[in-house]
Amino acid sequence: MGSQTHPQNPILHPIAFAYRMIDLVFWLGFQIYQWLTNVIFAPNPPPPNARLGRPKIAIIGAGITGVSAAAHCIGHGFDVVIFEAGSKKNLGGIWSNVNTTSSLQIHSAMFRFHPAISWDRGYPDRQQILSQVRMVWEKYGLDTRTKFETKVDKVYKDDQGRWVINNTANGRFEGIIAAIGTCGDPKMPHMDGIESFKQPVHHSSQLTGVDVKDKTMIVIGGGASAVEALEYAFEEGAKKVYILSRSDKWIIPRNAIVDVLLSLNIWGQETPFSWIPERLLKRYFYRDLRDIAPDSKGIFTDTPMVNSDIMDKLRSGNAEWIRCDIEEFHEDGVYVNRRDKGVPKGGPGKKVDIQGDMLVMATGYKRPQLDFLPDDSFQDPYNVPNWYLQTFPPQHPSVSCINCTYVSAIGTVGNWHIGIYTRILLMFLVDPMTRPSTFWMERWIDMTKVLKSFAPTGAFDFFTYLELLWWFTFCVAFNPFRWKWAFFVFFGLGFVLPKRIVEVEEKIRNGMGMVDDDADVGRSF
Repeated sequence: MGSQTHPQNPILHPIAFAYRMIDLVFWLGFQIYQWLTNVIFAPNPPPPNARLGRPKIAIIGAGITGVSAAAHCIGHGFDVVIFEAGSKKNLGGIWSNVNTTSSLQIHSAMFRFHPAISWDRGYPDRQQILSQVRMVWEKYGLDTRTKFETKVDKVYKDDQGRWVINNTANGRFEGIIAAIGTCGDPKMPHMDGIESFKQPVHHSSQLTGVDVKDKTMIVIGGGASAVEALEYAFEEGAKKVYILSRSDKWIIPRNAIVDVLLSLNIWGQETPFSWIPERLLKRYFYRDLRDIAPDSKGIFTDTPMVNSDIMDKLRSGNAEWIRCDIEEFHEDGVYVNRRDKGVPKGGPGKKVDIQGDMLVMATGYKRPQLDFLPDDSFQDPYNVPNWYLQTFPPQHPSVSCINCTYVSAIGTVGNWHIGIYTRILLMFLVDPMTRPSTFWMERWIDMTKVLKSFAPTGAFDFFTYLELLWWFTFCVAFNPFRWKWAFFVFFGLGFVLPKRIVEVEEKIRNGMGMVDDDADVGRSF
């Protein structure tokens, strides 16, 4: 951030000096904000060897979401076990497997996956992100509660309605948080004739150590993985980068204000006013590069690329974006059918020979599957991602699949919502009167489909961060028994009072013969 540069002379460079001062004030404000959120909202870790209460939660996945959710559970006094299929070096999830040059594309103010973390720059790199994950992991004693190299193949309930992970040797749990993410192993699809290319072929996430200095790189794919390849290419001194993309994709600037404003579309879909941000982006961000901006696809239909450097590289000629179809590989490159704007995939174009010293497959990652969950979690029309709040299978309110069910969005995967989802699950487990029944969870899904019936995508195939906050607000406001939990759900505060009220309510229910033994059965609306 601005603190890492020296101030300009205010007389010789007044505009640069003013910009520098604004940047410095923002940086100081950001540091104060981080300190306050840590002091006020970060739950205190329990003392060493403290005996934690139930419900006990099984966390599947030791990435950012899994570690954050586990820390929230521990901080509020509930025990957890984290099951991670990989080894200890996989702590941090996808960030443990990307290039060393990879960095956060959104501002770190929108990536506070736990209140205890502290960023020293606006766009932290892979090393700092992993260091913050490890800090949270160790601070909350999760290092003694993580089972590495333990792949979860199935989960099922015992006779008392408690969850078993693989087998009873792993213990029994009242709740499950699946945090397996959306990015698994690198996806390397086979392309006909690629063996004719005699130069090296790499995946965009496996470039660390590859010599690209003064070389020409051909990147196949135009999504976030292409940005990852670009970052590495120019950090390591590549001469030229060709990006071969079958379709146009929205690119938005690496600007916190712009990113926040776009995420404030509460409808979570294209609206009659969507042309306003689209036109502003084309005029002030794309400018002379409007040819690569989508015309037939709205910005609120798919996850945009977040990068400003790519535009500078395209203008300088160091990178070139080519809308095309792959025709044929040869030993020094690839023949493509270069199409004009508006021509569909496979349409007419011009045959062009793109030559390079290496081929990079920016083809993304295989999506991890939730098939270890019970089969009744996937009943149509309430199959993933059409779940309650998009993370709770309607048949199982004691299961929350955080950050692994979404398709596309504008917002962030690593922010406050991880804690909110976790605390909603804890509320359901602790207070039977808040636990929704299958019927009411399905009605909420139906309602959301109606509200988004005019969206060009499925109701849950795209959403914005403000829409997500609306979901949370409706969830709490709709049921009066959840009102006492509002401060706890949204801010992690005030757990003692609602818990005491629940204890009183439980005595009344027991006296009336209303016993709720199974934490996975919801009866409340």
